[in-house]
Amino acid sequence: MTPGRDLIRLDVAGTAVFVVTAVVEAIVLDWTRPPAVAVALVLFATGCVLFLAGYARAVDRSRTDELSVAGLYLLSGDVAPVRVKRVLLGLLAVQVLVALATAIARPYTTVAFGILVPMFGIGVIGTWAARHGTFPPRQTLAPKRRRAARDGHVP
Repeated sequence: MTPGRDLIRLDVAGTAVFVVTAVVEAIVLDWTRPPAVAVALVLFATGCVLFLAGYARAVDRSRTDELSVAGLYLLSGDVAPVRVKRVLLGLLAVQVLVALATAIARPYTTVAFGILVPMFGIGVIGTWAARHGTFPPRQTLAPKRRRAARDGHVP
């Protein structure tokens, strides 16, 4: 069973809804404006909440594990299984590409709100990694090195 399946499903569903509304808005650009803007703003706000929740969880985990920003938000290294990494980063890539393509196709319109949507993918990735990611245990410093680090003299 894949860890964090609900987060992955949320990402798939949010990306699918965004792609449909953004593409339809770019083509029609009439009655589709309010729903497309609403979807983009809801996904952005959800991404912000997920980002902060993942960050808070990561701060808590950092007491015992060596977390990195690249591991947390880009799943670099062995943080996630290959399948999970491929799905989450692929969905983020789709969000970025659709947002850019539709905004370029219809510049200076409400389609540009789609540029905010990749925050949703970043928030999902960060929350998934903070909850389910595999990080090495934190290395503790010897008392002498701890004092030197505190004083800014780490060799």
